[in-house]
Parts: sequence; C-alpha cells; structure tokens
Amino acid sequence: METQEISKNQVIDILRTVIDPEIGINIVDLGLVYDVSIKDQMINITMTLTTPGCPMHGSITDWVKRIITMTIPGSNVNVNLVWEPKWTPDKMSDEAKQQLGM
Repeated sequence: METQEISKNQVIDILRTVIDPEIGINIVDLGLVYDVSIKDQMINITMTLTTPGCPMHGSITDWVKRIITMTIPGSNVNVNLVWEPKWTPDKMSDEAKQQLGM
C-alpha cells in the first residue's frame, strides 16, 4: 500500500471540522490546537480544552483521533492534552470572536 504525504495544513483543515459541542465553534478557531507535528504517518497533536473540568474531554479527543484516521487512512494519531499554557479567549481567531459577539 502506498503511503500518502501528510501536511500540517491538511491536518489543521481536518481539525476545523471538529466542533466544540458547548460553544459551537471548531477547535482550531477556538485556539484549542497548540501544535501539530508529523513524522512519517504519525501525527502528534498538542491541544487543550477551555477548562480542565470540561465534560466533553474524552469525546473531543476521540473525535480528533477518529476524524483524522478516517480522512487519512494509515495514519496514527496521538493527542497530547495539556493545561499549560492555559486557554483564554484571546487565543480565538477573529472569526470565532466575531461569531461569539466579542
């Protein structure tokens, strides 16, 4: 089986399809994705959530893994959930702030 070249931009575009269920905005524009690194078929994503006690913690990280492996067959995904630096609304994109009336 031929492996496909994976780009950071491709992964970020895929992550834009993951919507935070409480806020209704994708996790990239919310500023929850801190880093994406790729080595061969291994995709490492460093991200956070809006609060450490987020009730959707397991669901969001599962969605991230599932959508990437479905979109990029043969890829392996590691999600590293971190709490530092702490998420704040200033990490959101201008589009996300506009959607929330900020």
